[in-house]
Amino acid sequence: MLSLFSFSGMDLDTGSLNVPYADKITHFIFYSGFAFLGVLCFRERTNGVLNINRTIRIVVITAIVYGIIIEILQYTVTTDRMAEFGDVLANILGTFAGIGLIRWGFSKKNPLKWKF
Repeated sequence: MLSLFSFSGMDLDTGSLNVPYADKITHFIFYSGFAFLGVLCFRERTNGVLNINRTIRIVVITAIVYGIIIEILQYTVTTDRMAEFGDVLANILGTFAGIGLIRWGFSKKNPLKWKF
């Protein structure tokens, strides 16, 4: 829930490194990991009962809805955080990148050893 935490007033020394769109890159990387690990965890917890496509669908919907809810909460609940459409877009793109990694990692050509 750090998405709703206010960092104002804290001395966060970022040094001289200034990365353009660092916030969006962070959203993209976080949601890539969210989707990738979400599919792996969900499949493991359900012992592979659901097929991979259904598992992916559940994780994608969960990630996107979660990202939108967090942005809405940032807008409505916090006073110094902003909701941005760019963050939602980075979340969605990151989610699909994570799913792409899952599909690539478990492709028919060189599949990882996991029963589908």
